[in-house]
Amino acid sequence: MNLRDKLRALDSRKKPAAPPPQRQFTDCWQHEEIREPDDFPGAFEVKRRTVMLMQGEDMPEWFDPRRILYLDTETTGFMGAGTVAFLVGVGWLTDEGFTVRQYLMRDYPEEKYLLERLAEDLERFDVICTFNGRSFDVPLLRDRFLMNRMRPACLDKPHIDLLHIARRVWKMRLGRCNLSRLEEQILGICRVGDIPGAQVPQRFFDYLKTGDFGLLREVISHNAQDIASLCVLLSRMADMYDHPERAAIHSEDVYSMGVALERMKHPEEARRCYRLATGKMKAQGQLRLAVSYRREGDKGQAKEIWQAMVIRREGGVEPYIELAKHYEHVEKDVPAALEMTRRALMMLSEPTLLDSDTVQTTRNAVQYRYERLKRKQSAR
Repeated sequence: MNLRDKLRALDSRKKPAAPPPQRQFTDCWQHEEIREPDDFPGAFEVKRRTVMLMQGEDMPEWFDPRRILYLDTETTGFMGAGTVAFLVGVGWLTDEGFTVRQYLMRDYPEEKYLLERLAEDLERFDVICTFNGRSFDVPLLRDRFLMNRMRPACLDKPHIDLLHIARRVWKMRLGRCNLSRLEEQILGICRVGDIPGAQVPQRFFDYLKTGDFGLLREVISHNAQDIASLCVLLSRMADMYDHPERAAIHSEDVYSMGVALERMKHPEEARRCYRLATGKMKAQGQLRLAVSYRREGDKGQAKEIWQAMVIRREGGVEPYIELAKHYEHVEKDVPAALEMTRRALMMLSEPTLLDSDTVQTTRNAVQYRYERLKRKQSAR
């Protein structure tokens, strides 16, 4: 083969295909919608004092419901340091309604743009509201800011975490207090065709493999509804705390709210709830009401409550035991204390096959009190 044939053979070889152009990452995907204000009853009436009663923490002096940013994330699952919030939704009230804005990273290099947009939104608001965000969403976002060499100071705001407030009020009646259950049982919202949260991470990974954006449509809708539900749930909770009589239809709820308020050092508001507790929670409410008065030094009022319970035969042996303590230690009336203890023993003297350890412990304690009071009376 001469030189000319060799050159022709080289020219005839197929040239390698040019590499595909690299994708340019310049921003994340964004979506915004405005929902009707009628879907958020009472949202504009949420007050600073009410939120502080519920949360037990201080709120900005110039509190405005329009300055609350509702936030929720969809993540790649529990992957330790590798967990990423691939979708972040935020929402806020305006005079036109409720704005829902969502940021989605279509690939990992878009995360920094998502965080930049989120930081811009956070800077415009005074308070963050989440559902379990104090333990999950906010720490995760803080880590992602740091991993992207960005300052997380935008997250340093007063935080309303509705999960903890909801558990304090509704756990006794509902048991499980995740957002979907609260939507159904408390807000009357029934989602149709909603994607289970456990499937969300896999949807994102499938999207990364296939590039099919349709895989994320249900995830985006799920996140948007979460954001809207946060605002409705906060409004409903605030209304309960402002008007506990409206919650009295469920005695467990109003009683639990009283316990929460008492633990938050709001005795007057707690007593209001205890008085409203009826049905199977009435006795427990009356007992806590009496103890609240005793703790505040109004022992006469506590005594009246216990005496009324004895007359109505409410609360089992507890009002007898409390009256015995009152007569002995406050009024120094040993015979009256002994009589209350004797009556308590009579109530406990009928053992059953189902006596618990607690009942036996109470019986032993009352017997010991009775013997001690008898000795004390004899020594006079």
